Amino acid sequence: MDRSLATLLRSLQTSRNAEDAARLLPSATGLLSRLSNPLNITLLASQLLANPLIYPRPVSLTSCRSVFSVFYTAALRCAENNKNNDDNNKNEKAHNDRSDLALPEWTWAVIHGANKDSPRWRHLLLLGGILLGFEGQNHSHLPSDLRQKIEVALVTATNLALQEKDANDANSQLCIVFVLNTTFPLLSDQARAQVSYGLLLPMLVEATYFSPEGLEHGYWLGTIDADIRQVSPTHFHWDAKSISAGRVRGIKSRVLVSALGPLARLIAHSVESVHEPGLLVAVLARLAEFSRNIALSWRQNKLSEIEVSEEADYLDDVTRRSTLPDLLQLLRNTMFSIVICLRAITGRALLDATLSSDAKAPTLAIQTLHILRDLYFISHRFGQHSSSQHMFVNYTSIDILNQFAPQAESFLTSVRSKKTGTIPVHPLDRLNDLFFLNTAEHLTLTLRSQATEELLVNTAMPYITTNGDRRLNELYEAAHSVLLAVFAAPRNGAISAQHIPFYVETLLHSFPASLTPRQFRLAIKSLLQVSAPPSPVAASMPQLQEVVMDMLRSRLPHAPEMLLISSDPALSEGATSVSEKSVLLLSIIENLSLLPVFLLEEWLVIAAKSLQTLADPFQKNECQKRFWEVLSSGEMDVERAALCVTWWTSRGGRELVLMVTRGPSECFK
Repeated sequence: MDRSLATLLRSLQTSRNAEDAARLLPSATGLLSRLSNPLNITLLASQLLANPLIYPRPVSLTSCRSVFSVFYTAALRCAENNKNNDDNNKNEKAHNDRSDLALPEWTWAVIHGANKDSPRWRHLLLLGGILLGFEGQNHSHLPSDLRQKIEVALVTATNLALQEKDANDANSQLCIVFVLNTTFPLLSDQARAQVSYGLLLPMLVEATYFSPEGLEHGYWLGTIDADIRQVSPTHFHWDAKSISAGRVRGIKSRVLVSALGPLARLIAHSVESVHEPGLLVAVLARLAEFSRNIALSWRQNKLSEIEVSEEADYLDDVTRRSTLPDLLQLLRNTMFSIVICLRAITGRALLDATLSSDAKAPTLAIQTLHILRDLYFISHRFGQHSSSQHMFVNYTSIDILNQFAPQAESFLTSVRSKKTGTIPVHPLDRLNDLFFLNTAEHLTLTLRSQATEELLVNTAMPYITTNGDRRLNELYEAAHSVLLAVFAAPRNGAISAQHIPFYVETLLHSFPASLTPRQFRLAIKSLLQVSAPPSPVAASMPQLQEVVMDMLRSRLPHAPEMLLISSDPALSEGATSVSEKSVLLLSIIENLSLLPVFLLEEWLVIAAKSLQTLADPFQKNECQKRFWEVLSSGEMDVERAALCVTWWTSRGGRELVLMVTRGPSECFK
C-alpha cells in the first residue's frame, strides 16, 4: 500500500469529528489523482464513501458537495494529465504528481469503490463527480462506451437510492437531488428515459421549496419585518448586517437555491415524464401551499406596505441599494422557477385525458390561478408579460376556466375583494384587485349576467376614476377594460343599458385629469364599437353612438389648446404634442367609420368644420392627416367608403377639410 494512502486512511479512521475528517478531503483529492495502483484507488474511493465521519447526521449538502468535489477534481486532474501525457518537457516531479493509469483504467478503479459498504445515495457522489469531471464544460475525455456505462450506472444508482430511502436521515434525499441536477444535462436521452420520475418528482419539489437546504416553506420572508427600523418620519432602514439580511444572502448562496433555474427545468422534465396523473395534482397542491406561504409571509413584512413607485420616498439608500435588491432577486428567481413548473403541468393538462377531463381541468386551472395570484406581488414588479411562460400559464388556465361557468364564478368569488365598492388601503390588497380585474376581463363571455354585475361591475366601479392618485393608474385602466368587456358581452345588454350613461359621464370627466390621451381615445373607440349594431347595446340604446359624439362635440368649443403636460410620466404619455381640444377632435375623427351610414355625412361635415377651430398649425395638421387616414386607409367599409368618396370629391369635403385648392398629396408633404 502507498505510504501516503496508509497515512491518510489512518487519519480518517482516527478523526475525532466531522471537521477533522473534512480537513482531510483536499489531501484525498490529490492522492486519488496520483495513485497508480487500481486496488489503492478503489480502497481510497470506498473509504471516502463509507466513512461515517464524513457524513454527519443530519446529512448536509455541504459535506456531500465536498465529497462530490473530491471525485470531480480528481477526474479533472487525470483528464489534464492524460492530455499532457506525451509532453516530453515534463520533469520527473511533474510525472510523480500524476497517475500512470490510462483514463479508462483509473475510472474503473474509482467506480469499483462504490460497493455494498456504502449506501446507494453516496454512490451518486462518485459517479456524478467523475462524469462531470471528464465530460462537463463541453469536454469529452472518455470513450463513448465507457461514458454510456457511467450514465447507466448513475441512473441505476439513482433509482435504487430513490427506492431505498435512508430511514435514519431523510436529508440524504437532498444528495440525490443535488447530484442529479448537476449531471442531468450530461445524460443522454436514453439514460434520462430510465429515471424513475414518479419517485423523483415529489423529492425534487420537497427539496427545492420545503427543505432546510432549499427555500424553507417561504416562512423566512415574514421574519424580515423584525429588522426593518423606522429611522425618520418618512424613511425605513433594513440593515445589511442584520440577521434577516444575512439569512437572505445565506439562502441565495445555498446549493439548491443558487441552481433554481436548472432545478425547475428538471422538475418540468419530470412532470412531462411521469405516468401517474394523480402525482401532478399532488405536486400542484404543494406548489400552491408554498405560494400561499410566500404571500402570507410577505403581508407580515413592512415592505409590503410600500408601493413600488414610492420606495424611493420611504426607503433609505442602504435598503434600496443593498438589502432590498438581494431579496428581490431571490423572490424573482423563486417566482420564475414556480412558473416553469406550472408551464409543464399546464402543458400536461392540455394533453392528458385524465387531467383534461371535466372533473380535473377546472380544479387544476383554479389552483394554478391561485398560485399566480399569490405570486402577483413579485410578477407585477418584474413584468409578467416579459415572460412567455408566465403568459402561457396564465392565459391557458383562463381559457380552461372559460369552459366551466360555475367554477369560473366560484373562483372569482373567492379572490375578489372582501369589501367591494371601496378602494383598499393596503398596497397588497390593491394588487390583488388588479389581478382580479385583469383575470375577470377574460371571463366576461362565460359569467351569468347576475354574477357579472355582482363580481365585475361592483369591483371595477371604485376604480374608474383615479382622483389624481397616480398609484391607481394601472387599476384605472384595468377597471375601464373590464367594464368595456362587460358592455361588449352579448348577454349583458340589460347591465350595459343600466351602467353605460354613468360610465360615459365619468369617462368624459376623467379626461385629462386622470386619463392619458391614448387611454381616452381607446376608451371612446371601444365604447362606440360595443354600441354598434348588431350588439345588444345598440338594440337597447340605438342612439348611444350619436349621444357620445354629441358630448364630444359640445365640449370642443370650451376645450383649451394648451399642450397636455403632467408631472406624472404615466399621465404625460403620448401627450407632449396634443391638447385637450385636439384629442377630443381626434376621438370624433377616428370613430367616423363606426357611425351608421345615415349619420356619417353629417358627422363628416361636423368634424371638418371643427378642424378649422384649431389655432395651432401643428395640431391642426396632425388632425388633418388623421382625417385623411380614416377616409383613405381602409378603415371604412365599402358602403361608407363610397359615401366618403362622393362627399370628398363632389360635396365640398376636400375644400372643407383643407380650406385650399391643392390636392391632398401636396398638402401633406
